[in-house]
Amino acid sequence: MDRALPTLLIVALVVAAAALMLIGWRARRRRQSGVTAPLPAPVELGPATVVVDGWYVATTPVDEPLERIAVHGLGFRARATVSVHDHGIVLDRRGSEAVHLPAADLRTAGRATWAIDRVVEPEGLIVIGWMLGSSPVDTYLRLPDRTDAEQLLVAVTDLLPGSAPTPDPAEEVAS
Repeated sequence: MDRALPTLLIVALVVAAAALMLIGWRARRRRQSGVTAPLPAPVELGPATVVVDGWYVATTPVDEPLERIAVHGLGFRARATVSVHDHGIVLDRRGSEAVHLPAADLRTAGRATWAIDRVVEPEGLIVIGWMLGSSPVDTYLRLPDRTDAEQLLVAVTDLLPGSAPTPDPAEEVAS
């Protein structure tokens, strides 16, 4: 009997904490209700120049890596396949509809060490800056294979407006 009261108190605190987290998440989604939905992936984009598997970590407003976009399925981490095509990027997250990041909407590509609740080795995340409607956002990806990460970064950089494609080393040797 002397353990029943402390047990009930702990259970009540855990339930209260979970309820407060749910209230906070719903409030965030309400505040972000005006955020434009990402474009669905087109049926036909042509062949991909790069296809990599990894994890989708988060999408955040630019320069706010601790403020997760919680609407339109962008709020949850997931396994993902990222493919780069001539006209943009397709981000296919498990459990969510695949989205298209048109090449014209891309702003930046680079590396990061942390975002929201994910901290990795230095420069262990790929960050892709793009326009979600009229809002600049950053999408963070975690690719366990460093070769895949480098290939993705090069392919996305080649898509950035105003960038010249990176020459293929095999073509340089052949000339």
